[in-house]
Amino acid sequence: MPCGRDAANLMEERLQKIIARAGITSRRRAEEMISSGLITVNGHVVTELGTKADQTRDHIKVAGKLLKPEAERVYLLLHKPTEFVSTLSDPEGRPSLRDLLYGIPERVYPVGRLEYHSSGLVFLTNDGDLANRILQSHNLPQTYQLKLKSLLTFAEIESLARLSGARITRIRGKDAPWYEVTLSEARRDLLRNKLFQTGHPVEKIKRTRIANLELDSLAAGHRRALSPAELIALKRRLDEIATVRKPAARKRPVSKPRRFPRKRSS
Repeated sequence: MPCGRDAANLMEERLQKIIARAGITSRRRAEEMISSGLITVNGHVVTELGTKADQTRDHIKVAGKLLKPEAERVYLLLHKPTEFVSTLSDPEGRPSLRDLLYGIPERVYPVGRLEYHSSGLVFLTNDGDLANRILQSHNLPQTYQLKLKSLLTFAEIESLARLSGARITRIRGKDAPWYEVTLSEARRDLLRNKLFQTGHPVEKIKRTRIANLELDSLAAGHRRALSPAELIALKRRLDEIATVRKPAARKRPVSKPRRFPRKRSS
């Protein structure tokens, strides 16, 4: 059983992981803060990303503020109305997500983005590790409802699907041309630009689903906590994406034994 210095080393973790788990920011942003000299450990500025610390015994400060004990994990789904920025503040003074988070004592952050004039599902959490995994999972599927200026032809739907990898279907029962589109966030802007170029500009966007998380009947401006089952399913989906993205190990070619020329007998 380890003791003394070895036992202490077992409690040490990388600084960016400690900061992300505390709910301050994502791990990627924590790495940027370390490189910028905004993190101190026991009074010393740390700039190396490989630095480790023990939150139970080390004094860790982030931008001059002492790192508090790990906060309770919070996972929220919010229905963002139109004309709200999907951040916690806005230099222009426009309404932000903070205006919709009254009564939440923990500090949570939105994961991903949704444009000012768009509405729909936003995921917020103070779990930096999970937020970082979602941001790095560029293939995480998201579903949107798009209102276009005009109807798409079957040929256009097939062409757009090939270009963006999206699944596009017409939403029946509406007077205006509404479509349901499922694709990764990385391809969303590509599809939107292509629709504009082909004479079908997007007039409205509403996000209804992120992976297994659904907007359902959640009213605009309202929020709810994730259920344990939803959280488990989300993490499982992220594990599946990470497994698919992981490159297969390359087999080393079997080297043939080197042959040396025989020494001629004199």
